Amino acid sequence: MRRVVWFAGGVATGAASAGYAKRKVTGAARRLAPTSVARSTVGSVRRSGERVIDAVREGRRAAKVRERELIAQRDGRLVRLADHLHPEDEVLLDGEPVDSGRVILMRRRDDAGPE
Repeated sequence: MRRVVWFAGGVATGAASAGYAKRKVTGAARRLAPTSVARSTVGSVRRSGERVIDAVREGRRAAKVRERELIAQRDGRLVRLADHLHPEDEVLLDGEPVDSGRVILMRRRDDAGPE
């Protein structure tokens, strides 16, 4: 009787293992099929391209902001808050402390007054 139980247990274990191995091999073959690899590669390239495009857009935006700051500084319309604060003064934005060097006030040309 013991041999029958062990034999039946071995058959069941073997069948379950074979089914598991078949699922794993079939899944790996499906993932490694040329169409799946091509689809995955195209998706990766597309995501990388989108990241590059986003980075270029962000760079252009930052360059325009910096250019406006430099032009305002050249024209005398740029006022840095740090130039008007005492060392013990604290700048708050929405109740949170902010580095005064990061705050820039710019006047429009028509608000600048006579030059």
